[in-house]
Amino acid sequence: MNFTQNDRLKQVTANTLIVGVDVGSQTHFCRAFDWRGFELSRRVFKFSNDRMGFLTFLRWTEELM
Repeated sequence: MNFTQNDRLKQVTANTLIVGVDVGSQTHFCRAFDWRGFELSRRVFKFSNDRMGFLTFLRWTEELM
């Protein structure tokens, strides 16, 4: 899918959750932002590189939405 930068920006709406993840071998860190770029969590969220860690991350994102 070839989108220009403007096309990508048009896809971001008030319902969009933007999550940045720093992937590590054992532990991952992430932050979440709304469509305006405001951070939704006060601290970096940390989760482990396993099924339980992913489920924790998924629950965290659902709580933010």
